[in-house]
Amino acid sequence: MFNRHHPEPSGSSQTTFADIEAISARIAQTSSWLAPLKNELRKSIIGQDHLIERLLVGLLAGGHVLVEGLPGLAKTLTIKTIARAIDSDFRRIQFTPDMLPADIVGTELYNQRDTVFEVKKGPIFASIILADEINRAPAKVQSALLEAMQEKQVTIGETTFRLPGLFMVMATQNPIEQEGTYPLPEAQVDRFMLKVTITYPSRDEERRLLDLWDQTDAPVGIAPVAGPDAILASREVVNTIYIDEKIKDYIVALVCASRDPSSYGIGISSYIETGASPRATLNLKAAARCLAYLQGRGYVTPDDVKQTAFDVMRHRIRVSYEAEAESITSEDLIRNILDTIAVP
Repeated sequence: MFNRHHPEPSGSSQTTFADIEAISARIAQTSSWLAPLKNELRKSIIGQDHLIERLLVGLLAGGHVLVEGLPGLAKTLTIKTIARAIDSDFRRIQFTPDMLPADIVGTELYNQRDTVFEVKKGPIFASIILADEINRAPAKVQSALLEAMQEKQVTIGETTFRLPGLFMVMATQNPIEQEGTYPLPEAQVDRFMLKVTITYPSRDEERRLLDLWDQTDAPVGIAPVAGPDAILASREVVNTIYIDEKIKDYIVALVCASRDPSSYGIGISSYIETGASPRATLNLKAAARCLAYLQGRGYVTPDDVKQTAFDVMRHRIRVSYEAEAESITSEDLIRNILDTIAVP
């Protein structure tokens, strides 16, 4: 018999225990790059374990990550270190109010010698992109980036170019300083698979950081320990990880409860202006599978869903003015939903 931590496949699914064991074996075969990658990251990054894990989820799911946190919390260092460790192209784009879409995607330049237009590709064609302070760029620039994120392609002139197979954007926002910013519209924020909030390190972590960074430069060099092919192979395995029908129903219930909480007996309707979109449903499924993969399991548990619920849904639930007046955040509403919806 299976238990809650090792779920029994439901009758409607043809997946058997042997199938799950086979998936777990494939995970063990394709995830050998994870341990060396984490070891490389620990050489220069202290703390931020949650951010690192969610960036790995983004890599495995082919999704993008929006990070909100104060300056100096190793956001840039983390994504740059990951790019080096997986031997991928990395570009940092510092967003400013005077940017143009061509600064992101590229443009056509006229070659006077050959009397032809030539394409000059922009920084978006790298595999790993850091979109620093994305809310400082005007709407046209934000749209150019987000269109590339969604379509995985860029059109310059009359030519369409595919972006790399391994392509992830980590965008950052400063949660406090809002002067001179252009907040992302809800429809554009929804394109980010995850929104991760990070805070200051603990006292012990900061003490370790003080010892590690004993020079003005990074403490050690980062060696490539994986390649894009290994990550793309892992993605194929992630898509096969088993999800029981009851857990699928649980995912749908969480998302639907954010839209119509009263039908689930949750008295928070007045605090919600709009609930989570269908992208939340799809991303909860994908993120839960990625967590299972990171833990070497061929099946998803309810805890996988609960652990990713905040990061998947916090930017997709828009709170009402009444909630703002009472200092109620989307995280408070998600917590209420998680505490109320029965866990399978």
